[in-house]
Amino acid sequence: MARFSNMKPILLAVLIVIGLGAEARRAVAAEVQGLTVAGGCFWCVEADFEKVRGVSEVVSGYTGGHVANPTYKQVTRGGTGHYEAVQIRFDPEVIGRDTLMALFFRSIDPTDAGGQFCDRGESYRTAIFAKGAGETAIAEQVKAQAQAALGKTIVTPILNAATFYPAEDYHQDYYKSDERALTRFGVITRAKAYKRYRDACGRDARVRQLWGSAAPFAGG
Repeated sequence: MARFSNMKPILLAVLIVIGLGAEARRAVAAEVQGLTVAGGCFWCVEADFEKVRGVSEVVSGYTGGHVANPTYKQVTRGGTGHYEAVQIRFDPEVIGRDTLMALFFRSIDPTDAGGQFCDRGESYRTAIFAKGAGETAIAEQVKAQAQAALGKTIVTPILNAATFYPAEDYHQDYYKSDERALTRFGVITRAKAYKRYRDACGRDARVRQLWGSAAPFAGG
């Protein structure tokens, strides 16, 4: 019995260590932050930012409008006020919000107020959605820096964050899906359809034309 009594402090110490480890894991998980941006086709923005170190996930969806739980057809038809957008989830210990915003400006045509590349209309407009004065100030500063670097007026607005509605399941990770589907290019995998769409839309060519070697994703 004495042996087991002597083990109690050891067991208690082990349990404390396990508990502290669990708390540390929860603390790390709680530090994941989000940034919502609209940059035209959300497949393309998702594909770009999932390559970035420190980004854990990018979710395609809709935001900025007045219709609850919108569908893709509703948004692309117009009249909902929603943007095709993505929510970038990232570890601020690895990459800063300002860096992500700087990458975002250099991955789009921020001089175009009517859509992006071949996609026209309200759902394809660009924007950064900021929560509170702090995030808005960061976004405005990064926008000013990007405008100075580009030498042209940037029309991408900084808007107040609104409810973000994840898009339908088939839109998530569309750019790398091996599932075959009927697309505008015939029955092929979604990954192949995405690549053909991106090439045909001229996204990378226009971004390279604007940003040159500062374009972080052009060619992807």
